[in-house]
Amino acid sequence: MNINGRLTKDATVSKTTTGKEVVNFTIAVNDGYKNKQGEWVDTTEFIDCAFWRTSVVASWLKQGLFVELYGQISTRAWIGKDGAPQAGLTFSTSSIKPAWGTASKVDAVQDYKTTENNSLVNEDQTDGLPF
Repeated sequence: MNINGRLTKDATVSKTTTGKEVVNFTIAVNDGYKNKQGEWVDTTEFIDCAFWRTSVVASWLKQGLFVELYGQISTRAWIGKDGAPQAGLTFSTSSIKPAWGTASKVDAVQDYKTTENNSLVNEDQTDGLPF
């Protein structure tokens, strides 16, 4: 699944109880439609995202950056501060492509993917095969 949106704030890195790092960020996805009166109505949805492959991307995932993401939706559940069960959706991102935005040095950022040993490689340097 692909989604596009603009980061609402700088990405953060957190660790699980087992020490695995995850990059968390939220994107705003804008859309719109015409209502029955023919007026244009703008809508914005906010999507929580997680990137588990490497924390290096957090250095350039800055507020305002427009990104194209590939991944899948996953569910999460937790107990809130009030003790009530909570649930939500997270977009588990497997590929991040910066499109354009206000982050510094966006022009220097390429489309990256990770290899099995978690090192970053430029996607243009792969063999081009889709599998």
